[in-house]
Amino acid sequence: MFTEYEIETLIESDEVKDATAALKKEFIKKEAPYLEISDADFFSLIMLAPTVGVALANGSVSLFEEMALNKKARKLSKGGYFLKKDPVVFALKYLIKKYDDWEDRFFDVIKIAMAASFDIKSLERDVSQEQEVSFEEYKKEVLKTPYIFIRFMASFFMEEDEDIINNTTMSKTDHKRLVEIGEKLGFKNVPIFQYFQKHINIK
Repeated sequence: MFTEYEIETLIESDEVKDATAALKKEFIKKEAPYLEISDADFFSLIMLAPTVGVALANGSVSLFEEMALNKKARKLSKGGYFLKKDPVVFALKYLIKKYDDWEDRFFDVIKIAMAASFDIKSLERDVSQEQEVSFEEYKKEVLKTPYIFIRFMASFFMEEDEDIINNTTMSKTDHKRLVEIGEKLGFKNVPIFQYFQKHINIK
């Protein structure tokens, strides 16, 4: 997943910076009037939105999922807040509560950040939903895929980057939600995303 320094680099783009500031202003006004958070930390919250979406697949966030989300939030927070209240963790509670109202707006900013980082169209190929893909083919596709795309995908859907070639396990409900979110973000025709979601163990 991304580090706080990579988050800082991503938000240096004027388009990303402006979109983040505008969304932060609106989110605070409507949902969290007393929230104090920097633009970089709010961008970290935006980047957590796909993970939150999967966690909410069955309608609520379990204690285990909340702990995992908080851990990710602290890794993304600028400067580290292990000994004091973390603004991203604090803001996360507002996002979880009103996620359905804000998902598309948060995803729009993510798509702006991705467009500023790589050309997703150059990664697309026709991939049959029914096509069987061996684990060996999957690993080769990981190596062929640009590192920046792997970073985005891992940040959204994995606990750790190395999980890209481990056997991820999740429920059928979570898996369905992951596929839906990936398609909303424009990953539908990117082979590595299709291969990844096919190699998830459904429990």
